[in-house]
Amino acid sequence: MAAAVELSAAPTPAAPSAPIAGDCLDSGGLDNELPDIIDLVMAMGRPVDGTSDGTPSPPLSSTAPNRLPAHLEQLADRARDYVEAASSANTRRAYATDWKHFCAWARRQNLEVSPPDPQTVGLYITACASGKVTGDKKPNSVATIERRLSSLTWNYTQRGQPLDRKDRHIATVLAGIRNSHAQPPRQKEALLPEDLIAMLETLDRGTLRGLRDRAMLLLGFAGGLRRSEIVGLDLGRDQTEDGRGWVEIFDKGALVTIRGKTGWREVEIGRGSSDATCPVVTLQTWLKLARIAHGPLFRRVTGHGKAVGAERLNDQEVARLVKRTALAAGVRGDLSEGERGTKFSGHSLRAGLASSAEVDERYVQKQLGHASAEMTRRYQRRRDRFRINLTKASGL
Repeated sequence: MAAAVELSAAPTPAAPSAPIAGDCLDSGGLDNELPDIIDLVMAMGRPVDGTSDGTPSPPLSSTAPNRLPAHLEQLADRARDYVEAASSANTRRAYATDWKHFCAWARRQNLEVSPPDPQTVGLYITACASGKVTGDKKPNSVATIERRLSSLTWNYTQRGQPLDRKDRHIATVLAGIRNSHAQPPRQKEALLPEDLIAMLETLDRGTLRGLRDRAMLLLGFAGGLRRSEIVGLDLGRDQTEDGRGWVEIFDKGALVTIRGKTGWREVEIGRGSSDATCPVVTLQTWLKLARIAHGPLFRRVTGHGKAVGAERLNDQEVARLVKRTALAAGVRGDLSEGERGTKFSGHSLRAGLASSAEVDERYVQKQLGHASAEMTRRYQRRRDRFRINLTKASGL
């Protein structure tokens, strides 16, 4: 299928009456020709007066209607929802930002972005590595360049113009960038049980906000949950449209059903040895005192800490909570405050469980929802360090 328009930004929700673009398919007897559904969704997300990178909107295909037939608009809305569900909101934002970054650079170099040209993309990632993209002064890291390349690949694919990443202009240049600029991964610090207990002590048990924050930290740690999975939980199944899972409480613990990156999974969270550090008891206390009987588990506390709102928390709140309480508890006090501020995030909870749970590795892998044991081992900070001494084992 030939592309009918120049490329635009990644899809974002918009009114169904926005102009559409793309080649038309045989309508099979319909009064109007039916456009390609992906082209339709992409066009629905484009501003009427221009593309997201500031360039004027290209003319529509001469064969495409100015709008979708009225009896298909509801299906188009549903299709847009499904397209958006194919990736997370954070991923779509990153795709859109990287595409805009690439288009701005290409425009300054008087280069076309359509059709995809591996040589243009190779020059772009070279500029990223040298810090010469749209006024950037600091070179992009290898991880950032690889993410930008993935974003371009996704954007081109959605427009029916696949980018060949194996082309020598891309693959060889990227290999050289990796060899020249790659650095060891900078992983977030794992929060071990003693760290978590100290962090809990910085929270006020006598306030709703303190109870909520304790429940989030303990549930996130014991379940090995991502921050989006923590705030995405509902009290029951199918209670909200934006929910990512729900929790069921039993005598022996809680069963959390989550839709994560690798699909649906069940996470068993057993009761702790003490009520003060038990994630299930803490969660039950929060739900009871916050009077939550339906909908999101974790919500904003308003009115000087006396009222609980209806909307769920943003996942950034988990990252801020982890960082704030870790600093308040003096975790990694051997480092400067600036260094400590960069060490902790929501992933510190997952890494902490993986590093401290003295069980067979396969159980940790299942809890974290990893597809491979190798990925789980990346989370195990210091767990097996020097446990096996090959120097002595060799006779030295």
